[in-house]
Amino acid sequence: MDRSRPLARRPLVILLTAAALAASGLTALTSAARAADADLARNGGFESALDGWTCTAGAVVNAPVHSGGAALKATPAGADNARCAQTVTVRPDSQYTLSGYVRGTYVYLGASGTGTTDVSTWAQSAPDWQRLTTTFRTGPATTRVTLYTHGWYGTGAYHADDISLTGPGGETGQPPAVPGGLTAGSVTSTGVALSWSSVSGATGYAVYRDGTRVSTVTGTSTTITGLTPSTAYAFQVAAVNDAGESARSATVTVTTAERPDGGGSGDLPAHALVGYLHASFANGSGYTRLADVPDSWDVIDLAFGEPTTVTSGDIRFERCPVSECPNVESDAEFKAAVKAKQAAGKKVLISIGGQNGQVQLTTTAARDKFVSSVSAIIDEYGLDGLDIDFEGHSLSLNADDTDFKNPKTPVVVNLIAAVKTLKAKYGDDFVLTMAPETFFVQLGYQYYGTGKWGGQDPRAGAYLPVIHALRDDLTLLHVQDYNSGPIMGLDNQYHSMGGADFHIAMTDMLLTGFPVAGDAANVFPPLRPDQVAIGMPASVNAGNGHVSPAEVNKALNCLTKKTDCGSYATHGTWPELRGLMTWSINWDRFANWEFQKNFDAYFG
Repeated sequence: MDRSRPLARRPLVILLTAAALAASGLTALTSAARAADADLARNGGFESALDGWTCTAGAVVNAPVHSGGAALKATPAGADNARCAQTVTVRPDSQYTLSGYVRGTYVYLGASGTGTTDVSTWAQSAPDWQRLTTTFRTGPATTRVTLYTHGWYGTGAYHADDISLTGPGGETGQPPAVPGGLTAGSVTSTGVALSWSSVSGATGYAVYRDGTRVSTVTGTSTTITGLTPSTAYAFQVAAVNDAGESARSATVTVTTAERPDGGGSGDLPAHALVGYLHASFANGSGYTRLADVPDSWDVIDLAFGEPTTVTSGDIRFERCPVSECPNVESDAEFKAAVKAKQAAGKKVLISIGGQNGQVQLTTTAARDKFVSSVSAIIDEYGLDGLDIDFEGHSLSLNADDTDFKNPKTPVVVNLIAAVKTLKAKYGDDFVLTMAPETFFVQLGYQYYGTGKWGGQDPRAGAYLPVIHALRDDLTLLHVQDYNSGPIMGLDNQYHSMGGADFHIAMTDMLLTGFPVAGDAANVFPPLRPDQVAIGMPASVNAGNGHVSPAEVNKALNCLTKKTDCGSYATHGTWPELRGLMTWSINWDRFANWEFQKNFDAYFG
């Protein structure tokens, strides 16, 4: 039998050369594979604030951080698990690795919309930075995946940093062309209408004012509001798609019109004192006759007009009965006092709502009844206008109502329509004021309605669409900076009642404007300083959040002179800030007029 031929011996140099070539080829292949991968997460280290992320309760902090100079801090509250998310472009049927560093209890990192199996990983307890990592493969038609991190209900704040998604980048194409035809339409004292030509392949448009992005829209027109009268502004627009943003268009310069007297504030003093007068009840402060209110009070809100039922829209103003207020004046005396105050240059308004007066205009019939019944009160007593003091559950937002500029909820839409009707009926001299709680206004910086994922209190930020729609008719907004929980300011820190800091932070938000629910593309524009007064309790008996005259003066100094600001850095200085509002005239009388005397001394 034949034996198998023995292997020929190859020279050692040939074997080594082959091995070297094989190793070289392996290295080349590995390098090529790695070159195809990239970190697709945008701003994963949070060095550019929350750019790229949408958060329900997130803020950027400088410590603790895993690397760099910033990290995410998010705080679950109530039914909100403090989710932060971003959507990235990926390649179909491809492998990806998601990783990040977290601190806290029950912190989750995950990806949804993968087209295969959505994944998440979590740390049960991470007292120091802990790396989380998971992998997934995209489906055959998947081009976009959402990355997210969140905490758990009631477990306190968590931190996240250095989040990355490694894998092949998606086919994003090219940014769109530059929009043309930017044109200014109607111009008012506080707003300007803009329009431009559509661009093929654009999914949206970014609008810039004086070089700063102020709005993002999907259509080819928008109205920019919150502007200062008699001021020149330069506008540009850019087209946007998944690949990025085009260059900006040619600039259009617009000068706003002069300030009208339409807000009913033309004859108010430069600095006004506003107070509520218990006209329909006494409580522990005692009854104060309208004629006995000192001349220092520039705007007197009669508290309260209340509905016959929550949803009727039928508002009634019942003056305090003799059994409760033995010193109450007659109707004739009361009406004479109204005329005397007006002759002295004061404004007397009917305030609707209050703590016990829930008003929900759920139907157009309730809207129309509101208009007719409020008109009847104004006409009977010869009043100057209306104060809206809706509290409790009067205003809340439906789950699909997510844009404060275009509200859908009937109680909001009907209220706006009713007030506009009253304004049209009584004309430019009609005085309109509002006294919302911080929950309905400044809380909107973090939360708006039920939120994108549901579960939030639908009342959060619910006054914002009302204020925004009526800003050109609004005389004064005096948010109640009292009976409030901690509220996050524009410094992304929580501020609590008890000192000047709370009033400074809350008022700065109104005068600076703020992104609603953390969305930088959806900004609530600032109000004019002459439209803003600070709401404070007159005494320790009047409500939680009373501060001493010294703290009141610190707040005024900071906002009007930028002195005594403490740790909070305001975004401007507003010497035209209108003044102060207090609950209430009765409680200030009970406290020997301390609040009024301090106001008079400060403003002279």
